[in-house]
Amino acid sequence: MVRLFRSLRRSSLLAVAAAILAAGWVTAPAEVHAQRPQPYLMTTEEAVLLKQAAQTLNAIQTMRARFAQTSSRGNYAEGTVYLQRPGRLRIEYDPPADILVVANGNYVIFEDGELDQVSYIGLNDTPLGILLRERVEFTDPDITVTGMRKGGGLLEIDLVQTDDPGQGVLTLVFALSPMELRQWRVRDAQNIEVTVTLFTPRFGVDLDSDLFKYQEKPGYSRQ
Repeated sequence: MVRLFRSLRRSSLLAVAAAILAAGWVTAPAEVHAQRPQPYLMTTEEAVLLKQAAQTLNAIQTMRARFAQTSSRGNYAEGTVYLQRPGRLRIEYDPPADILVVANGNYVIFEDGELDQVSYIGLNDTPLGILLRERVEFTDPDITVTGMRKGGGLLEIDLVQTDDPGQGVLTLVFALSPMELRQWRVRDAQNIEVTVTLFTPRFGVDLDSDLFKYQEKPGYSRQ
């Protein structure tokens, strides 16, 4: 199985596991589905904030940002992320990591240049599929909100796939004034957490469609 982009196996990769959505988004599907999650019982104020958060996400059609990624294993990395909804994402790690992550609408593709390997994971088999939907509706029965926290000018929302919570917990972090996506975290079934923080995000930018196309390199083995 591909586990956090093999991040736990190579410190060099984790040092750049900054693939925001990468090391954190492509967690291996759980072998056994977890028990159906219990929805969070929110207050009226929280329900209003949840609706505003959905509106904020749905206003993002394209984005380019620098990011920093840390993991609960103590690793750190930086890079650039490109996002185009629905279903498209590209994560480029800064050197010395030789890693590329591309979501092409159907798969999340992880290319490891150091090992000459490439892995394909179904987009909807990762928590990343939630963020890259054409529209995010927190009232969608496919998504369960399992927690919310407000404090320090931030709002945190915990989400899981209703039918397969074992894929991992996705936490979206928004600034409140004005409301803007600032960070996300993913915690997998092994309780390994990856945090991705966005810097200088630019929204509504023109992105070349080739960013989200992947051409497999000769000699690479598939995992």
